[in-house]
Amino acid sequence: MRLSDSEKAIRRQIEDWQHADANVLSQAVNWAMSPIDWAVDRVTPPEVVDQASEKISDFLSVLSDASEWTYDAEDVIEAAHKRKLMVETVSELRSERIEDLDALARSRFRENTILAGLSGGGMGMGGAALIAADIPLLFTINFRLIQQIGACYGFPMRGPTFRPLVLSIFNVASSGGREARNEALREVSVAAAAFANDLEYRGRVSGTFRDQNRHLPREIAKALVGRKLAQSVPLAGAAVGAGVNYWFTSETAEAAYMCFRAMYLDWKQRL
Repeated sequence: MRLSDSEKAIRRQIEDWQHADANVLSQAVNWAMSPIDWAVDRVTPPEVVDQASEKISDFLSVLSDASEWTYDAEDVIEAAHKRKLMVETVSELRSERIEDLDALARSRFRENTILAGLSGGGMGMGGAALIAADIPLLFTINFRLIQQIGACYGFPMRGPTFRPLVLSIFNVASSGGREARNEALREVSVAAAAFANDLEYRGRVSGTFRDQNRHLPREIAKALVGRKLAQSVPLAGAAVGAGVNYWFTSETAEAAYMCFRAMYLDWKQRL
């Protein structure tokens, strides 16, 4: 199916995002964190670094467990009804205008970024001792956010077969790099083809499920651990914890937003 002029304009926005440098928020965080990163390298015990990395890898590993993929789609459907999108199921949202779905998806941003920021601020007051507890909560909030945004575009992210797509979005959020965005959009294209042809999505990379996703959890952990460990710096913990969680959740929201917009357009073009 051909795209409308407005949909083509959105496609260009996605391409601009794909090839852009790091956004202003990421640049500001990197600048602000530079002196704290220096302090972290000198005051953080190696075992704390290892523990934080392990917590991130552990959470991403459990995405292979189907029980971790439960979420309440009714919340998204109720939000759609408030915007006069009278659908009965998540999948029916694919028949709505992307402009309306964009607004629905953006409505999920604020609640989740604030929740993550409050969590990080509270945990940050506990310093290094609570970093290990904060990481699973941060990733749980962001995992649900990815599912919510996917649902807003009519794509229910249910089941561990979608793990490669979720990991690719997390990788964009943590690294902010162009290559991560390119990889994520390639994964999106495979998922869109599966939805358009009523096929089971299996991920883009060949090989076993474990082999497909072995490197991404390590890359995500490496990119995020340094930021989270800054919570261990005396007097800075609460502010750093809130700021890092807010930053990571904002990046996750933007990455998921762009990826699911791209999936909607790819899906439509394949009909």
